[in-house]
Amino acid sequence: MRKTALVVMAAGMGSRFGGGIKQLEPVGPNGEIIMDYSIYDAKRAGFDKVVFIIRKDLEEDFRRIIGNRMEKQIAVEYAFQEKEALPEGFFVPEGRKKPWGTGQAVLSCKGILTDPFIVINADDFYGEQSFRSMHDFLVALPENATHQYCMAGFVLGNTLSEHGRVTRGICQVENGQMKNVEEHFELRREGAVVLGENWKRQPVELSPDVTVSMNMWGFTPEFLDELSVQFVDFLSSDVPANPEKAEFLLPEVVGRMVQEGRASVQALPTNDRWFGVTYKEDKPLFVASINKLIEQGKYPRSLY
Repeated sequence: MRKTALVVMAAGMGSRFGGGIKQLEPVGPNGEIIMDYSIYDAKRAGFDKVVFIIRKDLEEDFRRIIGNRMEKQIAVEYAFQEKEALPEGFFVPEGRKKPWGTGQAVLSCKGILTDPFIVINADDFYGEQSFRSMHDFLVALPENATHQYCMAGFVLGNTLSEHGRVTRGICQVENGQMKNVEEHFELRREGAVVLGENWKRQPVELSPDVTVSMNMWGFTPEFLDELSVQFVDFLSSDVPANPEKAEFLLPEVVGRMVQEGRASVQALPTNDRWFGVTYKEDKPLFVASINKLIEQGKYPRSLY
């Protein structure tokens, strides 16, 4: 069977959680963090290794708190996302404080990833079904397959927070294929519908049943070459207009490839409920939900 890798984007640890590092908040009965459950699900789905994308200055603490423990469960490698990691001829604009977004994060894995892989956020809980369906898709691809990707298609209503508004990638899906993904903002449930704003910041009303992307993507290795090409285009065109905040984002890269007819993306539906700690008040529900899954036998009380 083909080898596969799990890529965990953890370079942005620490934002929007009361000043703490939300990825390190315990949510399981024995102090398990969100990544423990993701890696547990990935390992039992069949993934062979995990690549953590982190900041270089976090490496020592990350290895001590997370990496050393994970190495006892699965093969571990590291990639480093830094704002200074730019192609020849480009320089960090004055005033730029952050790296360049999720596209650059995954690009930092070039030279490390040679097998099909999936990408997830460090602070999202995706559920077992998502990992299994994506692993099965990737290993079923022919050895020489290229530009045949996949995404976990979550139900919008299963991804909302009760404690604030969220941003989600709303997907257009036809015959199981993702045709487009657009960021929507300020999403919140209002009765039987979801209200928010589209990418043009115009008010929209959505069904809670529409498909959303939660940044859980599956790729074959040549995607990293595509990222290299598009990153240069991004730095040449987008950054001059917004040097301090422009971001090179995975959904935009994938969406562009699909619309140009250069890639297909299978939307793999999942009924798993997504959990996250976008807001500090989300944590008690997250903890209660994990405990319920344990009671249902979906997870052992102690993962390791």
